[in-house]
Amino acid sequence: MSINHIRPWRNIERRKSRQIMVGNVPVGGDAPIAVQTMTNTLTTDAAATIAQVQAAAEAGADIVRVSVPDEASSKALKEIVSESPVPIVADIHFHYKRGIEAAEAGAACLRINPGNIGDSARVAEVVRAAKDHNCSIRIGVNAGSLEKHLLDKYGEPCPDAMVESGLEHIRILQDHDFHEFKISVKASDVFMSAAAYQMLADATDAPIHLGITEAGGLMSGTIKSSIGLGQLLWMGIGDTLRVSLSADPVEEVKVGYEILKSLGLRHRGVNIISCPSCARQGFDVIKTVETLEDRLAHIKTPMSLSIIGCVVNGPGEALMTDVGFTGGGAGSGMVYLAGKASHKMSNDQMVDHIVEEVEKKAAALDAEAAAAEAAE
Repeated sequence: MSINHIRPWRNIERRKSRQIMVGNVPVGGDAPIAVQTMTNTLTTDAAATIAQVQAAAEAGADIVRVSVPDEASSKALKEIVSESPVPIVADIHFHYKRGIEAAEAGAACLRINPGNIGDSARVAEVVRAAKDHNCSIRIGVNAGSLEKHLLDKYGEPCPDAMVESGLEHIRILQDHDFHEFKISVKASDVFMSAAAYQMLADATDAPIHLGITEAGGLMSGTIKSSIGLGQLLWMGIGDTLRVSLSADPVEEVKVGYEILKSLGLRHRGVNIISCPSCARQGFDVIKTVETLEDRLAHIKTPMSLSIIGCVVNGPGEALMTDVGFTGGGAGSGMVYLAGKASHKMSNDQMVDHIVEEVEKKAAALDAEAAAAEAAE
């Protein structure tokens, strides 16, 4: 068993929500927090979109969203769905027929704003299509596209307006006897988003999709999303999330998992604990970590690895990780296994050796998990 276990003082009590299905992925209830991303290819270019979906799935995406802005995209969606290894969410705006077409094409979920796809009769048609094709719905409220009557009422986008919009849309779906929905209230402002999500969590038991919309580029967007989503997850709010970055969708997935890993909410792959390095380092920590991140990217088994440049904190960090290496000077350092000092290793052989030890540990953990599952 991995020594990277959850300690009582790290436990987060998640908000109680009902559970829906997005294809074969449960969202809400006691299901793991699902990680999502969205393609940025032209949906009409089915081959490019499928390739991006598959890359995101390989990185760990549980669900992938695809924009469906026109009829040609609806036609391409059917092929995309058939080739996707994960459920596809169709992003629908303004034209109710796209929602019907997406449901018919096999989308697992429709991301809609009931208020912008037409009158009650058109909403009813979309809901009927979702029911007929076992398709869930995400109500997607965004501070940048609030309804005019709410902007007139509140004067500007704000948490109260966003939550009121969301609750109005919930009522629209419930009036049509549709309950397989989740909801988001996104803004690019961290404070507005956090306040809106906290209010929403108190107002409904629907599963909540978290996101800070239009967060920015890879670095700035990661920081912004980590602050906004991190505090909400820490409070137990959130059943699925998307980190919205102006970057490759695979990066969104990676950041999503790192946020969840940092809070002990979900683990995938190797969690590397490493020092920033200083004059005491016995080897090039920064280059070593970059190399290990690349060479260990194929490991999906949750486990921990410490890479520390010197003995000030190295042995203590190694006690808490599955595999560790601490620099000791004189061209070598100490390898730790399961928290205990195991053997010395030269710096020039250290990377290959650590990769070998991590792969060995991952295989042992996988076998242990398989045996436990077979015994149930």
